[in-house]
Amino acid sequence: MIVVMKTGAAREEIDEVTRTIESHDLHAFLSAGEERTVIGVVGSDVERVAHVASMPGVEQVIRVTKPYKLASREHHPDRTRVRVGNVEIGSGRELVVMAGPCSVESREQLQRTAHWVKREGATVVRGGAYKPRTSPYSFQGLGLPALEMLAEQREQTGLPVVSEVTDPGQVELFERYVDILQVGARNMHNFVLLRAVGQSRKPVLLKRGLSATIEEWLMAAEYVLSSGNSNVILCERGIRTFEPLTRNTLDISAVPLLRELTHLPIVIDPSHGTGQRSLVRPMALAAAAAGADGLIIEVHPDPPRARSDPDQSLSFEEFGDLMDDLRRLEFLRVPGAAAEPATADGAGSVEELRTRIDEVDSEIAALLKERTRLALDVARARGTDVHGHDVARERELVDRATRGDTGAMTTEELGIVFSAILRASRSAQRRQAAAGLVPSSGPRPVGTDPAAPAPAVAEPQR
Repeated sequence: MIVVMKTGAAREEIDEVTRTIESHDLHAFLSAGEERTVIGVVGSDVERVAHVASMPGVEQVIRVTKPYKLASREHHPDRTRVRVGNVEIGSGRELVVMAGPCSVESREQLQRTAHWVKREGATVVRGGAYKPRTSPYSFQGLGLPALEMLAEQREQTGLPVVSEVTDPGQVELFERYVDILQVGARNMHNFVLLRAVGQSRKPVLLKRGLSATIEEWLMAAEYVLSSGNSNVILCERGIRTFEPLTRNTLDISAVPLLRELTHLPIVIDPSHGTGQRSLVRPMALAAAAAGADGLIIEVHPDPPRARSDPDQSLSFEEFGDLMDDLRRLEFLRVPGAAAEPATADGAGSVEELRTRIDEVDSEIAALLKERTRLALDVARARGTDVHGHDVARERELVDRATRGDTGAMTTEELGIVFSAILRASRSAQRRQAAAGLVPSSGPRPVGTDPAAPAPAVAEPQR
């Protein structure tokens, strides 16, 4: 049952309705929207409190037909925004990219990866500390030392970190080191663990089970929500089907479907969803275009040597290419204002106008060549920085170019043009790096790699 309070209902009226519900041994969950407050009633025989419909401040009482009460949009019409540090996930905000190694293998590996993905625009670092593996002989993770390394990278990069918790008894430990608690696919039906993370203050990234339906997945989220934790992020990571050519079948249709069913943010994992490095990039783009709130991507300095999931981990350069492509899709995700219609000023005949267009095109081509040359000079001047670019600066350049009067073009269209120019410059820088004109991103001592500026430290004894 959902109790919808009137717009502007007094705090005393809301509290009185809540007390009435709880006096009947039922649970009341408040959801404060921008205009009104909604109270979710959960428990056995909720009809006992149907009379609250006549209480002061109550607009209406709605019977919820779905089994997942708190996860439904009926309970929470506005989309939930989950804030982690300075990062906000959900509600149509900027696409959040979580990236890092499947497993934390060493301090150097994590350090290089965390600094690199931050440079490319990721806003959350992922890394496995405890790894539930199909085989007992596979690498199971470093455990506590890995959590300590993740906490170190949070301090160095300023980015929040996410890692998978596998046991209810680990929740308190994880709360000391990570910012988002991940519940893996194998544990989606571990109800003891779901209640444990539900009692935590940390956001929860809940992965869909290997063979779980959408409703079963939302019911798992209901366990977390009903335990008191409202910061739940759903993660589609593929389901097991009869198809043998991919590790799983990534259900992109889950994104628009969940938008209709729930208010919770939706993240897509194309790494586990496909199991193949070549498929991660196109499926990540498809997820972004479908409206996902975020992506979680596996990245490794040397994928073939990764101790877990080498076939689906992206190299640094591959991750950079993916981030370039994702920026091109940003205009699809944010509706913009219509451009002012173009008006003719009688400047000449069609042929004269086309001649002037040809002249402008030639000027643009010359300027683009000059800009690319300068970008290559920047890369050479930086030396150890393969890309020679700064994500924050590039965003500032696009913002500056699209600020103010954009003429007959929309802000989004002008942004697309400038983003394409920046992407072309980065491609030229990568080709230059590959040709050996600036140092490459291959293995090297940590002290000389910009992706790992701090000196290496010996791993903790295990």
